[in-house]
Amino acid sequence: MKKLVIYPPVDNLRLQRILDAAQDMVVVNAADQATADEAIVEATAFFGKLTPQLLERAKKLEWVQSPTASLEHYLFPELVAHPCQLTNMRGLFYDVIADHVLGYVLMFARNSHIYLRQQMQSRWEPVGGEEARADFVNGPGQVNAIDRGALHLADCTLGIVGVGSIGGEIACRARAFGMHVLGVDPVRREIPDVLPEIWPIRQLPDLLASSDFVVIAAPHTPETEKLFSAQQFQQMRDSAYLINIGRGAIVDLAALTTALEAGQIAGAALDVFEVEPLPADHALWGMENVLITPHVAAASPRIAERHTETLLENIRRYINGEEFLTPADKQKWF
Repeated sequence: MKKLVIYPPVDNLRLQRILDAAQDMVVVNAADQATADEAIVEATAFFGKLTPQLLERAKKLEWVQSPTASLEHYLFPELVAHPCQLTNMRGLFYDVIADHVLGYVLMFARNSHIYLRQQMQSRWEPVGGEEARADFVNGPGQVNAIDRGALHLADCTLGIVGVGSIGGEIACRARAFGMHVLGVDPVRREIPDVLPEIWPIRQLPDLLASSDFVVIAAPHTPETEKLFSAQQFQQMRDSAYLINIGRGAIVDLAALTTALEAGQIAGAALDVFEVEPLPADHALWGMENVLITPHVAAASPRIAERHTETLLENIRRYINGEEFLTPADKQKWF
């Protein structure tokens, strides 16, 4: 008999949908630790926050569903070694985070990050200087300093580090703006009609040297931790912008700060940080060429429904003996 234990418990609305999908499978929506401890012994499936203590009591566990896409905080040695299949919640945020990234790109390209700050000061000052503006006599027949202060996106290259569901959607949106797109990934090798060739990770230096915008869309894994440090910033163009919507642990914050202060890169847009919240006295807050958002790139009223649908689909596949929608490799953390 298959048995699903949920802990912490879910609300009644989600529970009813889970019961409908589970059909004849026993479902225990554990209201407290004691109930979860008792129910896990005979459980074949689990959804929620699995702890070493719960796993130690489990005798029949076949499948564990993480409530999050990221797994660095979820995994522990006993779970990695356990024969159960782990699934995660990847694929929920692809379009939402891609929108956030293109928002960053557009702000830098059109100098909106500068103009917003000037608006707060009631200051009219185009990048390049008012004196460079084309007049009504001559028109825009020559490129002026204001023109040179903006980026033409169709002339720019966007490099993506981690071309999963999020990175792939970023590529689609960048292509819609006419941008040239590059990508590196440990697994994926192409996106038909969007990115015909995705390079292996060893070609990261080539991507960095060729990109006007470098977007980190990779998960936190043993291989990506501090993947970006002093060497990587030296490999980037001094006119390039770093965008991180992946995980804060991927970027050495001290090295990034040093690179920005030294002018090694043109700027950065950051939604995630090594330390969150970013300390109020950190130097990044005062940099005009830095955009900071408080880990909100994934925010959308659509995500909760997608979260539930992913769980329900994996339940359906589990009871029917089918391949899971979101299987994860416990050794690789994704």
